[in-house]
Amino acid sequence: MPISSLLRMLAALCAMGVTGAHAQGFAAPDQGKLLATGGVSQVEGAGGGGLTPWALITGYGTRDSYGGNAHYTVVRTQDHALNTYGVALGLADRLELSAAKQVFKGTDGPLNNLEIRQDIFGVKLKVAGDAVYDQDTAMPQIAVGLMVKRNDGVRGLGPVGNVTQLGAKKDDGIDYYLSATKILLDKSLLLNGTLRATKANQMGLLGFGGDRRDRYQPMLEMSAAYLINRKLAVGLEYRMKPQNLAVDDEKDYYDAFIAWFPNKHISITAAYVALGDITVLNPKRQKGFYLSLQAGF
Repeated sequence: MPISSLLRMLAALCAMGVTGAHAQGFAAPDQGKLLATGGVSQVEGAGGGGLTPWALITGYGTRDSYGGNAHYTVVRTQDHALNTYGVALGLADRLELSAAKQVFKGTDGPLNNLEIRQDIFGVKLKVAGDAVYDQDTAMPQIAVGLMVKRNDGVRGLGPVGNVTQLGAKKDDGIDYYLSATKILLDKSLLLNGTLRATKANQMGLLGFGGDRRDRYQPMLEMSAAYLINRKLAVGLEYRMKPQNLAVDDEKDYYDAFIAWFPNKHISITAAYVALGDITVLNPKRQKGFYLSLQAGF
């Protein structure tokens, strides 16, 4: 998609978000949403779980206000490290804008010198339902979103300097997704399902499309979280992955997490993650920990 077309799309989404909230201007951050209902920072920058975006809008601003946050996330497996940092803004509890930087490095094994960086810009728009207030119906909150991703090249693999040399068709791409989130307050339960259309290999860290296939594919992502109390949640996530590259028999992602919300300014999330093997150059199944700090309003 040309950059000019993308900018027009983003401008239209912003206008829809503000107009839909009947907002002529925003008051100071009111932090009027329930604790934990902004989610945590997903590894690509969106509000949601660690692995998958939710239909919830980040921050604690209500429909007459706004909220935002910054995050830093660390993922460590036997042979690899992924650091992600970024910011996100929620407007009128309807529109979310996010930006994140991913830095992926090899720390041991055959790819110990590898380094790949990726920039991600996201937009999410709430289009129907309300996860908190629609308790008397089965209707979930529904949001649509996109993530614009640009890979910054490959370092540490000798003559390989671009993901296209590994079989990827492009070093940039866009993910499109539809998320549905239902909060059952009487059961202290959150359920989320996301359907993502993507060409991304390992979230885009190994480029987009490949020598096996180069088309958008629907990928299912699911989350379930149980609130032990109002400040502590535990849950599970699953994320389906495509297999576009011959050098990467990509596996689905899983995690089991615990998230602590001491107040509306801070959240800390820890998880056990299973990411599968990254490339055929290192076929070891990668498992390890995820730790994320989010600070905002």
